[in-house]
Amino acid sequence: MEKLGKLEIISLIERPDLAAKTVTDLAASVGGVQDIGGAEIDPTVSDTTAFCERYGIDPAQTVNCVIVKAKRADKEWYAACAVLATTKADVNGLVRRRLDARRVSFAPMEEAVKETGMEYGGITPVGLPREWPVLIDSAVAKADRLVIGSGIRKSKLVVSGKFLATLPGAVVLNGLGVPRE
Repeated sequence: MEKLGKLEIISLIERPDLAAKTVTDLAASVGGVQDIGGAEIDPTVSDTTAFCERYGIDPAQTVNCVIVKAKRADKEWYAACAVLATTKADVNGLVRRRLDARRVSFAPMEEAVKETGMEYGGITPVGLPREWPVLIDSAVAKADRLVIGSGIRKSKLVVSGKFLATLPGAVVLNGLGVPRE
């Protein structure tokens, strides 16, 4: 068993219950399930700051995945943004331009949960609807080991940035993650 901070990482092959079904289905379909580790956590500390403090994980090694809703004329669609927890997604700049949208905003929690089929606080870029753009900051794509959501609050996944960059709909962008103010 491998460790990262205080996390005990187990292969997702051995413990598929450590991720939402959409996550394990996607990982199996792209042949990447062997590249994913899972770790059970206290679901009350699933949010990034509390999680990092409790489990001794550097926030620069943690990815936040936010769901955005884009609008142009009468059309609305969703996309995901994956950035290091030490940054925030440039939603009103780079994301809006990349999606060619008139307006982009964070999807309301209820919509994000419904559209992803994942639990709030566990949303991850792995296992999203295949037609969605998955925008990934270049710093995320370059990282060797990252902690991401698992689609459920009771666990986290450990993956490489290279794996995330190969997800369906993935687009790696320089400058997606900008410093927090």
